[in-house]
Amino acid sequence: MSAPEHGLLERRLIIITGKGGTGKTSVSAALALLAARRGLRVCVAEMALESRIPALFGSSEAAAGEDHEIHPGVTAVRIEPYAALAEYLGLQFGGRRVAEWVLGNQAFRQLMDAAPGWRELITLGKVWHLEQMERADGTPRWDLLIVDAPATGHGLTFLDVPRVAVAAVRVGPLRRHASWVEEMIEDKRRTILLPVALAEELPARETTELVERVRRDVGVAVDRVVVNAVSPAPFPEQVPDLDVRLARLPADTGQGRLPPPATLAACARHLRERRELNVRHLETIAEGTSLPMITLPLLPEGVLDVDDLARLADAFEADPRLAA
Repeated sequence: MSAPEHGLLERRLIIITGKGGTGKTSVSAALALLAARRGLRVCVAEMALESRIPALFGSSEAAAGEDHEIHPGVTAVRIEPYAALAEYLGLQFGGRRVAEWVLGNQAFRQLMDAAPGWRELITLGKVWHLEQMERADGTPRWDLLIVDAPATGHGLTFLDVPRVAVAAVRVGPLRRHASWVEEMIEDKRRTILLPVALAEELPARETTELVERVRRDVGVAVDRVVVNAVSPAPFPEQVPDLDVRLARLPADTGQGRLPPPATLAACARHLRERRELNVRHLETIAEGTSLPMITLPLLPEGVLDVDDLARLADAFEADPRLAA
């Protein structure tokens, strides 16, 4: 497999997805931190019911749709479909008052709740708007936009909605706006989909299926995979059989100052088997996707704050061929 043609941080838009529980929100935040380290102005957008990223940076959450700086160089925003729809209608009608009146109508709400696809389309429209925003001097407000997208499965439906809308609606502002979003998603120099996996059976299989479906059905670039929470090699190179050696020690080794050798051997064996399992599934992902991988370390306590994010950002930075 060859190295990606473009560096990860050379894109304008990185859409991060993956099976639930793989840590894609933490990866989104760590990648934003890395980009800010390199002097980029970054906006990281979440689509969850509640924001998690501001808390990782030690910041508070703002109202849906409002962007706010959570770290030097890093701005966060949570995209909520109805708030984004109110903003869109306000632009179309020339004021928020009419939009609020429309959205306050119970019948309209019931119709929208039953209508498929509009949440995805309006959310991506908000992403497009964020990507287009400019500073007073005409330069982009943000150099990079990172989107913590829905989990695998819904994530692909989410990305395919603009194409469906363009095919279904022939004229009018909806088709025009959907075509702008579709163009953004399919611009391979501008946008990339970044799957996040774990080196475990189900996430590995789902990541392989995700990449296959993207290549077959969705016109978005995917040229690498992030594998999160990879266990490190547990023993020094000089003693790769440390667990076996511990098991051979006499039972009274340590004279009470240490756990019995059998206990130490069992713990060491668990670490070795966990590492071997990870390596097998890394091979599965590599073979199934034919894509290079960025591996991030397992943090035993999880990702709790900006110091933990910095450790993940360091791991990104340690692989410049893939993350440059």
